Amino acid sequence: MNASPEQQRGSSANGQFPPTLWSVVLAAGDSGSTRAREALETLCRSYWYPLYAFARRQGKSSSDAEDLTQAFFARLLEREAIAKAAPERGRFRSFLLASLKNFIWDEWDKSRAVKRGGGQAPVAFDDLDAEERYRSEPIDPADPEKLFERSWAMLLIDRVLARLEKEFAASGKSDRFEALHPFLLNEPEAGSYATVAERLAMSIGAVKVAVLRLRERYRELVRLEIAETLVEGDDIEEEVRYLMSVLTG
Repeated sequence: MNASPEQQRGSSANGQFPPTLWSVVLAAGDSGSTRAREALETLCRSYWYPLYAFARRQGKSSSDAEDLTQAFFARLLEREAIAKAAPERGRFRSFLLASLKNFIWDEWDKSRAVKRGGGQAPVAFDDLDAEERYRSEPIDPADPEKLFERSWAMLLIDRVLARLEKEFAASGKSDRFEALHPFLLNEPEAGSYATVAERLAMSIGAVKVAVLRLRERYRELVRLEIAETLVEGDDIEEEVRYLMSVLTG
């Protein structure tokens, strides 16, 4: 059962988090535990697009990039692959990118005849076509690793916003989220609080408080999302700062 927002807030106090998905994967090593595999599959589903974009920026065609990404996940989900994960690769995205590079250089050319990772699609791509998303990226001669990092950051923010929207919907306040979320990352324009207050039948002061709480919850969820891909001893605040630098750089 999912933790309530209150429970999640308590678990993130003072930077302390329960065992993360990546910690579960690393701790399981090559044991092949069901929990570790499920954790790894969850992490991979969150990272398929950054890896796809990396492959495209490497010069792969859209079809080859999709085949490559699925073949890579098929190989990664084999239990012996995770046994090679080193503690210094604590950040999951660093482990993934290093593993993908090795896969491209050492194995992809040998396996190109095997489509979709041996006829399987171990990680489902989301509803938005990968190539459509890739073509919407800014025209930028950024190197593949920079695009990978930017894609990771954008997907993380998308997941946080989806979690926020789901929380509001669960409490029957979807209309409030719709009205308030534009203030999440941007300062209000003159008169905008008054407009929202009228729309929600709230006072301007109540709207300001609601925005402050929304921003607080947003920051908590960003930390929780990041924490899922770290291991004990990693600096969450450093990772948050890095996320912001990627988004604003």
